Amino acid sequence: MALQQIDVYLPTTQDRLGHLGNDVGLVAQHTLTTTRGQVLERLIVSSTHTEEVLERLQKQMGHTDDFRIIVSPVSATLPRPDTNDEDESDNGTDRISREELYQDMSHSVQTKGVYFALVALSVIVAAGGMLRDNTAVVIGAMVIAPLIGPNIALGLGTTLADRELILKSLKTNLSGLLSGLALAYGMGLVLPVDPSLTEIALRTAIGLPDVALAIAAGVAGALAVTRGLSTAIVGVMVAVALVPPLVAVGLLLGSGHIDLAYQAGLLLITNVAGVNLAAVLTFLAMGVRPMSWYKAEQAKQATRWALLLWTLVLAVLASAIWLAA
Repeated sequence: MALQQIDVYLPTTQDRLGHLGNDVGLVAQHTLTTTRGQVLERLIVSSTHTEEVLERLQKQMGHTDDFRIIVSPVSATLPRPDTNDEDESDNGTDRISREELYQDMSHSVQTKGVYFALVALSVIVAAGGMLRDNTAVVIGAMVIAPLIGPNIALGLGTTLADRELILKSLKTNLSGLLSGLALAYGMGLVLPVDPSLTEIALRTAIGLPDVALAIAAGVAGALAVTRGLSTAIVGVMVAVALVPPLVAVGLLLGSGHIDLAYQAGLLLITNVAGVNLAAVLTFLAMGVRPMSWYKAEQAKQATRWALLLWTLVLAVLASAIWLAA
């Protein structure tokens, strides 16, 4: 049974936690007093109940002006806690908490120099692999591409109706895609580009399998972050849908192959829409919701609009693909 340690810092010794209930997977609870006269309530809970515990704590602390809740994973504990998989699946959520999701995704949408450096390196490596018709090198570019974060974060921000996360995700995603496109375009201006090369030609032909790949990538990425798993391998899958068509568009535009660049552009936009639509649907299916009722109402409207938008985009693109065939 995976465990989480929840430390609750209360401002004075006058404050104490109330009863959290017997259905929150509580393994242990200790009350400590800090040197500053604060109270530290330390809880050990099942990870599948972390979100529920945090919600109850926030409701209890609503009257308190100064408190802090810190969540940390527990690597091991002795004696070993009793395990009951049926209870965990019935009463808890089979994912990490909403707050942990938000923290991970907030970190992934920071537009720092390292982000743009990784975008540039992935574009250069991908362009070199495509111009040499070397699939292994193209796959290497996908490993270093940092594009999973902003795309999955956009789906999370939509699901939670978090305007700040949505705007940051859009900014990070667009800046990464546009900077990568500009670099690939510049390479297309100075390097010889042969559209008949397999690695380039594959990105100028689009069909239903490509749409299925984008949706599968979005689902895999969202599932990975909700389970707290490493996104490194899943990030490769998302990069499969985004990096090669992005580089193909830039190379073909720079070399003057406008019609083929249009085809690759259709593939790129289709993949972006598919990844984001799948991410929103996966977060909804995993039960990711805002805590407060008014945020929940906003989230319902936001997700409806997002699902409608991405579905319409895919429908328009499907029509364009059919007409261009």
